Amino acid sequence: MTKVVKFPLTSNSRLGYKRVKKRKKVDLEDYGQLNLFKTQPAEAKVVQMRSHESDFEYALTLDERGENDKAREFYLKAVKTNDSAADAYCNLGIIESVDHNFSKAIDYFTKSLKLDPRHYEAHYNLANVYSEVGNRGLAKIHYELVLEIEPEFASAYYNLGLVLALENEFQEAIRILKQYKLLIDDDHEQVNRLIHSLQKTMSSHG
Repeated sequence: MTKVVKFPLTSNSRLGYKRVKKRKKVDLEDYGQLNLFKTQPAEAKVVQMRSHESDFEYALTLDERGENDKAREFYLKAVKTNDSAADAYCNLGIIESVDHNFSKAIDYFTKSLKLDPRHYEAHYNLANVYSEVGNRGLAKIHYELVLEIEPEFASAYYNLGLVLALENEFQEAIRILKQYKLLIDDDHEQVNRLIHSLQKTMSSHG
């Protein structure tokens, strides 16, 4: 008979999905190259009068307001015009995940990764879906891929630690959760409690 391990883990313990915001535009001067066509002082900014610059940005605004149906429409438009298509697919996946349309969410995250295999938010969100539906093996793989691509993405450490704990890999879970603690500034009470529970479980197993 399988022994049930008791520690403070629930389906709500996992940290949430990661929506993709607007990517930072590259400035040639960031790479030491002088932009000879720049006539304004560096601190001057052009005021953007439109409420959005692109379909993706408008979709993101709608998404953040919770207008999911309209956000879907403009994310799909962004995909058709190749306007941050990988990001649009990723955010579409989150909308479907929140609505518990997990098969559709997986499809969108996979399409995001097909366009950009190193899209760490898509890997992370896909891992969250796999964790949600109980496929901890695939969740673990995608959390680990996130940490290969973006080693300081704290939420992936925490969620990976939970997956490892649920898989009874207690020592590795503790190591990963300690890494998480190093990356966050807020109160460590919850993660300390989890680590302590895992340590007690390990001791009880001899």
